[in-house]
Amino acid sequence: MTERPAQRTPNRQLAALIAEAGFSNAGLARRVDQLGLEHGLDLRYDKTSVTRWLRGQQPRGTTPALIAEVFTRRLGRRLSAQDLGLDACAPVYAGLEFAAGPEEAVDIVSGLWRKDSGSHAELRKIAFTPAGLVVPSRDWLIGRPDDRVARGEPVRVPPQGRPVVPRQRGQAERAPGQKVTGGDIAALGSVGDLFRTLDDQYGGGHARQALVRYLEHECEPMLRGTYGETTGRRLFAAAADLTRLAGWTSYDIAAHGLAQRYFVQALRLAQAAGDRAYGAYVLVTMSRQAVYLGHGREAIQLARVAQQGVGTTAPPVVQALLHSAEARGHGVLGEVRACTASLVRAERALEAARPGDEVPHWARFFDEAQLADEFGHCHRDLQQFRAAAQHAERSLQLRAPAYARSRLFCRVVLASARLGLGELDQACALAAEAAGQAAEMRSVRAVEYVRDFERRLEPYKDAAPVRSYRDKVAALG
Repeated sequence: MTERPAQRTPNRQLAALIAEAGFSNAGLARRVDQLGLEHGLDLRYDKTSVTRWLRGQQPRGTTPALIAEVFTRRLGRRLSAQDLGLDACAPVYAGLEFAAGPEEAVDIVSGLWRKDSGSHAELRKIAFTPAGLVVPSRDWLIGRPDDRVARGEPVRVPPQGRPVVPRQRGQAERAPGQKVTGGDIAALGSVGDLFRTLDDQYGGGHARQALVRYLEHECEPMLRGTYGETTGRRLFAAAADLTRLAGWTSYDIAAHGLAQRYFVQALRLAQAAGDRAYGAYVLVTMSRQAVYLGHGREAIQLARVAQQGVGTTAPPVVQALLHSAEARGHGVLGEVRACTASLVRAERALEAARPGDEVPHWARFFDEAQLADEFGHCHRDLQQFRAAAQHAERSLQLRAPAYARSRLFCRVVLASARLGLGELDQACALAAEAAGQAAEMRSVRAVEYVRDFERRLEPYKDAAPVRSYRDKVAALG
């Protein structure tokens, strides 16, 4: 890999740590390459690379952080790139930490918002790492609730002994230390509703950057403001919701490593809010991403942690949501019996729901249309195409037009099911409609759903309906 020009000063700090760890140059290079693979990086370092580092050359990108992590694991103490005599860079695990307390959680998530709202394009290229799921989900499950989240502004007492009333900023100016009101939190909720609508209809790429900037410029000052215990819990809940949404929109544009980090931080904010059920919802969101990326086993584990975390006290609709997430993981792995059992549990839970039940706002989307959609996806993955077609059709009949992207996904599932049943004309007609809709969205997932269908078309590439389909798609530009 290309290195920066050599420095004249040998790196004695690195040499000392290599000796302490008992590494050979080749052994260190091999461990850095292996750790890079955990993060989706194809590194090709060797003993010559390490020799160059010892002579004072600086590795590029996230490599200093990877080297520091290798030594941290070996020596059992936290080491930074600077401790190794290397240039500082963003830690490879930045954003995947599950903070020890609310203040640290605010520091981590606000750092993520600021980097994402700036020109840090590399942040959106970070790879998803299954290994990064273990610690946050474990710490959420076994962690104790935060005792206190309230923040108060200390009173300054001048020599005369009379308290000084802090100078109030203008109402339009939000700054750290300012008192957070119920109206502020209501505004966060309204903003979330707006961005969710934009995401559902036009894709995550449409207004994702605006959401991140809002978090940086409005939500962070609130979290660093002054508030009592009740208001603080509500504030952290609202921040968790918006952070999860930032992750969801990042996931939709295929910024998977960034999305993973947002989800981890949303999980920690939900813990600070004292909202166990919402934490379970964040874990389900993480499970969805794992399914999409083909990590079925991790998806199942996340869904089960969510189920354990809320127990049997959650409303039936929430229980249905959690069981359907597990079903999707089993479906990806082709585990027919386990998938069917989870789907049955989800169906029974939804049937147990009653009109007067108190359902969290974030779970209200999970209705008969959504359950049918989950069934359709699972049966498609299990190659049970007739059942997949039946459930996908039902979902499309029930699903409101406002959920445009979800309808697109379901239409592609139906197209794939029709293809599996040998109904080539219908399959291509459905997929052409979905491709037209995907072209109007800023959603990588929508495009990938269509491409997945097109890969399934390969055995029929010379058939007239397929040629017609490709002509229609080509005309979309």
